[in-house]
Amino acid sequence: MNAVAKTYQKGEIPGLIAIRASACKGCDACQRYCPTGAITGSFGATHGIDVDLCLSCGQCLISCPFDAVYETDDAVDQVIANLRDKSVSVVGIIAPAVRVAIGEEFGMKTGSLVTGKLYGSMKKAGFEILDNNFAADLTIMEEGSELISRARHAVFGEKSAHGEPIGPLPQLTSCCPAWVRYVETQCPALIPHLSSAKSPQQMAGTVAKTYGTKVWNKPASQIFTVGIMPCTAKKFEASRPEFTSAYEFNKKQNRETGPAYPDVDVVLTTRDLARLFKKMKIDLAKEADYSPDILFAEYSGAGTIFGNTGGVMEAAVRTAYAVLTGEELANVEFKPVRGLKGVKSASVTLKDAKYGKDVTINLAVVHDMARNIKPIVDDVLAGKSPYHFIEVMNCPAGCINGGGQPIDKSGSSWVEAIRPLFAWK
Repeated sequence: MNAVAKTYQKGEIPGLIAIRASACKGCDACQRYCPTGAITGSFGATHGIDVDLCLSCGQCLISCPFDAVYETDDAVDQVIANLRDKSVSVVGIIAPAVRVAIGEEFGMKTGSLVTGKLYGSMKKAGFEILDNNFAADLTIMEEGSELISRARHAVFGEKSAHGEPIGPLPQLTSCCPAWVRYVETQCPALIPHLSSAKSPQQMAGTVAKTYGTKVWNKPASQIFTVGIMPCTAKKFEASRPEFTSAYEFNKKQNRETGPAYPDVDVVLTTRDLARLFKKMKIDLAKEADYSPDILFAEYSGAGTIFGNTGGVMEAAVRTAYAVLTGEELANVEFKPVRGLKGVKSASVTLKDAKYGKDVTINLAVVHDMARNIKPIVDDVLAGKSPYHFIEVMNCPAGCINGGGQPIDKSGSSWVEAIRPLFAWK
């Protein structure tokens, strides 16, 4: 996130979400779920998408009653080709929300936790496994430590140990790429408030192509990283031109002389991965459980809860408590930030062992940006926000309801219920 100036400028963004004019009924369902007003077209008329405003979040896609909205990016065949190339190590970076959703694509009960079967299916397909929960643990250590640095700077005037600038409060989370893009395009004055920590996906890609070269005994140019995400915006995130950290590091270490490569080569959504398995004749529901014996599959519960709204905040509270007090939190469940309320708030008072004083941190958790983000942003911009740390996830309930998750076709959803109303067109 440090090189914002290198990111996409107006007119350069590849449109990842589009609308089929032949299928669109102009029902406005997509507009209700768009945080930026990127959907164009009047009620009853064919709609379109302004790619410069679009966050690639995919909420319009999963909310469209007529399957008119679709992804323009399809990397399934590219991944399969790399899986069949024995000179390449294909590393699958699996997000936590995928394991409780992909089973639906194979006839399993909605919400089934299929971690073992997912690992087994990926092994059978030829993937190396780097669980994104591992990288989520890295993220929260960075993000939590940064919050402490900002708080100590604000309260005690503490300077940075390495001389880098300390950002202002409130600190805003940076793991949701749709939210980060919202800040950049809608309220760029808030960019300094964003955590400098990359998302778990981008940390994982960097780790895979640096430390991972020793694990898989391959140069980074022969490691093909695949984000496996519940989120269409992760495809946009992986394409951002500033995310070439592994290449830049390897070049400085004289390990790389070839052309630059991205930290994450491609991203597959949950739906994409299901299609990949089916193309490769792999039935996830019938696969035996598998547990990979690798450091990259080790993770804590804090990493796992990243997939739900409030999960990042809860993990941050645990980290801040341990660092500030020098003790582990006795009850690791921080329930005030759980649940599906649009905006949740809480306060926690911790004794800073370094300074011998109590520090109260005010927290906020926001999800479903289309409905809930504006008042929070307006307060921060006006300098009136009561919060020190704000977690934001674009999608309702967080990543678990991302734009890349399975779409319910059972007829029980509101989408299916209103479909007959538009049968005239």
